[in-house]
Amino acid sequence: MRTTKSLAATFLAAALALICASPATADEELPVPWTLAAALPAQAANPGGPPPGANDFDCRPSAAHPNPVVLTHGLGANQTVNWQTFGPLLKNQGYCVFSLTYGVPGEPLPIYQPGGLLPMEQSAKELSAFIDRVRGATGASKVDILGHSEGTLMPSYYVKFLGGASKVDKYVSLTPLWNGTTLFGASHLYALAGALGLAPGFNGILDPLCGSCRQFLRGSEFLTNLRSGNGVFQPGVTYTNIMTRYDEAVVPYTSGMGTGSNVKNIVLQDSCLLDLAEHAGVAADRNAAGHVLNALDPAHAKPVPCVPATPIGS
Repeated sequence: MRTTKSLAATFLAAALALICASPATADEELPVPWTLAAALPAQAANPGGPPPGANDFDCRPSAAHPNPVVLTHGLGANQTVNWQTFGPLLKNQGYCVFSLTYGVPGEPLPIYQPGGLLPMEQSAKELSAFIDRVRGATGASKVDILGHSEGTLMPSYYVKFLGGASKVDKYVSLTPLWNGTTLFGASHLYALAGALGLAPGFNGILDPLCGSCRQFLRGSEFLTNLRSGNGVFQPGVTYTNIMTRYDEAVVPYTSGMGTGSNVKNIVLQDSCLLDLAEHAGVAADRNAAGHVLNALDPAHAKPVPCVPATPIGS
């Protein structure tokens, strides 16, 4: 989840820092900013618009990268602010890249469009329609998913319950929370409210503002449903979970770990102690990017060098 702290750090950095971007080459590659500070000017220039490199519905996947990559943002974010790094990075690598802003209640706000606020079951239906559109436009039989925060959890409902397992090949997650979060003890407080019969009143206040928020809590009905039957990780889909020990929103960060022959878990600091990326910062992290590229193209995986990173980017 994108917390108030993470958002405040993002916008403060945007005001104080220069955007560090990879230079364009003779091949006209897109600049790739390695900092969350890229979010604010991008949002101001094109509110709610796709990140650079994304949503070219004339793109045709290559033999090297036959699966389009669909980007799914985190809570309170949108496609603009979440994917300024990975949109152009993946496009430069030869992928057809697509993104959407989902879960927006009512009419989008003109200046900023916070997404992920509807119940995740509803957002999963939006994702289903979007993926069908991507598959129809590109001719691809399957897509790969790259999600961040809520964007790791919401698509799992689509994969498990809405027929997505036959349409998704690789499922790559940045700061996932398969077992929910206990942030600020909220899961314990909600359980206590339920035991005291106060949950309906609590839900009545919270749900109109954020229908997905209580679904993130450890032990929630949404997570219980997701973990039922054959569990979260579906056969035929390859999962890669990328976590940071400095995650202040997914508590504990190990909630992002999964088990299964089709599941790989990566903790950034296991191979790079100098990576200080926090929850939001992983979406602009060079080390995370190396692992993402390897997960999407394991046949051509490369060693991921350790690049020192601040909490909001390299």
